[in-house]
Amino acid sequence: MTSAEQLVLELIVPEQRENALLDLSKKREAFPDLAPMLWHSCGTIAALLQEIVSIYPMLSPPTLTAGASNRVCNALALLQVVASHPDTRTLFLNAHIPLYLYPFLNTVSKTRPFEYLRLTSLGVIGALVKVDDTEVINFLLSTEIIPLCLRTMEMGSELSKTVATFIVQKILLDDVGLNYICATAERFFAVGAVLATMVQLLAEQPSVRLLKHIIRCYLRLSDNPRACEALKNCLPDFLQNGTFTNCLREDPTTRRWLAQLLMNVGQMHPSHRIPTGIQGGPLSSMDQLLSGQ
Repeated sequence: MTSAEQLVLELIVPEQRENALLDLSKKREAFPDLAPMLWHSCGTIAALLQEIVSIYPMLSPPTLTAGASNRVCNALALLQVVASHPDTRTLFLNAHIPLYLYPFLNTVSKTRPFEYLRLTSLGVIGALVKVDDTEVINFLLSTEIIPLCLRTMEMGSELSKTVATFIVQKILLDDVGLNYICATAERFFAVGAVLATMVQLLAEQPSVRLLKHIIRCYLRLSDNPRACEALKNCLPDFLQNGTFTNCLREDPTTRRWLAQLLMNVGQMHPSHRIPTGIQGGPLSSMDQLLSGQ
């Protein structure tokens, strides 16, 4: 019996589960077949879900401790393995397991245990959207993931905001997602208002990693004619007046995205013109910013 098999068996033994969770989450990259093993082993997924629901009472009022947060995040890390694997992703979705994570994304406490819990939960959703799959997008839209991401984009840490914005970006890059968000003014302006607030904060404390995803979201929104027309009036001035020119000096891809966005909405500023000689991949290309998430 391999060490992976032994640890998976230990997950269903309450007295051994905590150590097994810790060991498996640490060594998960070393076990390429861990996802099918977790999914098809008797009682294993039920044990992971038991870890998740056991801390629901600690969410409100917020009493989650660092130890409890670490333990459940180890369980979430194993669910992310299942969500990432091509052989188990659809099974994971069909079982509606992401819904068990939504209460974590609905929390507002900014303490470290809660922030770690939100970030790890977002990592599971991020693993689902990394692969371009309309089935995943349809599931997430039908379960109202957008408002939960917007909440984190408003009040999370920089890293949580980045992962949440990445999820919204990947939803927008799918035609189903773009059409969904642009179907009503309420949805469009809910997303636009949060993006605008984030841009304003980044003008004071820049983060190239986060700004990259925000600009890509705006650029994708501009592909929709009605949204593009609206952006002519509500695109933040900070994106139009050269505020982020120095910030993006070493990121030609994001500079191209911003220049294309301003061209799309008819607000091209001289400081954003694309220098000759700068080459880049197609606009739909994504770097591995969130590798490991």
